[in-house]
Amino acid sequence: MRIQSHRVVLCACVIGSLAACGPVATDTSIGRTTATTSAVSTSPPPTVAAPPMPLTPDTHKWVDLQVGDCIAEVPAVDLGEVSVSIVDCAAAHAAEVYLRAPVEVNAAIADVAGRACSAGVPDYTGRPVDGSPYSVTYLIDSGQDRTANNPLPSTVICLLQSATGQPLTTSARR
Repeated sequence: MRIQSHRVVLCACVIGSLAACGPVATDTSIGRTTATTSAVSTSPPPTVAAPPMPLTPDTHKWVDLQVGDCIAEVPAVDLGEVSVSIVDCAAAHAAEVYLRAPVEVNAAIADVAGRACSAGVPDYTGRPVDGSPYSVTYLIDSGQDRTANNPLPSTVICLLQSATGQPLTTSARR
């Protein structure tokens, strides 16, 4: 019987709480108090349209750049910059990724990276870099995890820039 007495107390608390949600009417003829409810509107609440999101560049780690990505600025990795802003290639941008290639880590990595990047330009633009409106630069992601299974732990990320230093406004991809 003890369990039932808890149920009665719980039931009385719930009824009391529900009665507090609306106006109370007292029926004096039989000594009871009853709760009444008011009508609830079924129309949906007014909605306010969210303002359009501003067009902002996506920020990513430069080591995650992919071929075809256009970036607002070339990161100063020697100063510790790790992020780049990826923008639409139809908007003004500083550079475009056109090649990712594995490279061996050695003392002549700059020469190896430069040759790999220069050799990749015709496949992306349809013409060699010499005599084109582009110049080449690169970033080197040194994975530094050389093992027998991974003799080329670094990746060169090749970037095309305007030869004049002006922003690019279209993709260089042919």
